[in-house]
Amino acid sequence: MSGNLYQQAVDYISSYTDYEVVPRLEHNAANYDLRRVEELLARLGNPHRIARSVHIAGTNGKGSTAAMVASALTVSGYTTGLYTSPHLHTWRERVRIDGELISEEEFTALVARLKPEIEAVNRKATYGRLTTFEILTTLAYAYFALKKADFQVLEVGLGGKFDATNVIQPEVCIITSVSFDHTEVLGNSLAEIAAEKAGIIKPGSAVVTSPQASHVARVISETCLAYGAELVRVGSDVTWQSLSADFNRQLFRVKGRLDSYQLSIPFLGRHQLDNAATAVAALEVLVEKGLGISRDSIAKGLAQVGWLGRLQILSHHPLLVVDGAHNPDSARRLRQSLEQYFEFERAILVIGASLDKDVASVVSELVPLFDEVIATRTCHPRAMAPSLIVAEFGKHGIEAWVAEAVPEALSMALNIAGVRDLICATGSLFVVGETMEAVNEPLIKGRLKSEVDK
Repeated sequence: MSGNLYQQAVDYISSYTDYEVVPRLEHNAANYDLRRVEELLARLGNPHRIARSVHIAGTNGKGSTAAMVASALTVSGYTTGLYTSPHLHTWRERVRIDGELISEEEFTALVARLKPEIEAVNRKATYGRLTTFEILTTLAYAYFALKKADFQVLEVGLGGKFDATNVIQPEVCIITSVSFDHTEVLGNSLAEIAAEKAGIIKPGSAVVTSPQASHVARVISETCLAYGAELVRVGSDVTWQSLSADFNRQLFRVKGRLDSYQLSIPFLGRHQLDNAATAVAALEVLVEKGLGISRDSIAKGLAQVGWLGRLQILSHHPLLVVDGAHNPDSARRLRQSLEQYFEFERAILVIGASLDKDVASVVSELVPLFDEVIATRTCHPRAMAPSLIVAEFGKHGIEAWVAEAVPEALSMALNIAGVRDLICATGSLFVVGETMEAVNEPLIKGRLKSEVDK
């Protein structure tokens, strides 16, 4: 029965405008008016003001960085909420306390509590009607308050300035790597996109930024100057050095402003070392604000962080790797990481994409590595037709196969893969999620096991 009630709660939230499902509106402040979120929060007693906050914007690396910061805070003894998006398998992944997903019962109870307040705000619609993401964000704040969280680590959903999470006064703002994505909303230049991301910066706040392109760095620096915000730059103020890596983790050293750290993370990819150094830099800011975060707790927090779907190995024979790369920058980093960390004979790509993505540029980044390509689509309403992906590969002289669903695409890849080959499933986190689910289906799981036995 509780499962049915939970599904009803999910259906209720999903019944509102969901820009993860329908095409996003063009950039317009009226479409992303924070006052309706603030009105809903006020009706609930302003739960967003109770816990101290870490706010994270950027194009790539937000989720990984958020998870690392939250893990270190939990290890340090602080009850810590983590709010991220999107999810791989269940909405509950978006809202966690100390690494544990919100339960179905808690989710259901909070939706019941929010429902009359949501409908009261929407009846007035003074600032427009609430969206699915705005409701979920409010639910997260309410949950963290209910759990008496000391900290809430919040990943921006889109942009920054008009994002539903941007109603807090954070202890530290983090801006991870900024590149081209969601240009229909955020702008067509890196400077325009950076200005939206920098919208999370508040007067007098501290800001930590990952290494950025010069145009992006300039916008962030100027915004910090205008708001009197302290700026800490990874790459100059905080640096890292890679030590070693295997299939399971990377060892590295970070030289911070307060201390030096010998660290490990269970992620692959040099970009994850940027993310880790950014997390360390933010944690050092919190230390400067009087928080009890030791060098050992930072090391332990990063070593045990869990974050799925980022250069994750699902099988070794054949090598099956999933990654949520969905824009040109993340696709380039994926290709470089596959070349750096793995040895294989042939490379087989399973790829799907969302309609609003720059698939031409993503394809251009991936083409040099892959011998065979299977274009597919997820069950997501905004999934791009495989034929459009096939056409982009055709421009590079590559004839891609078509599979109308991710399990079919994975099965096709297994049919042509040898035990020393690589299969990489990517293009979006939705592809990652459905691939992970397909791997657990008996027919596919059995085939992977039989390959391992050989």
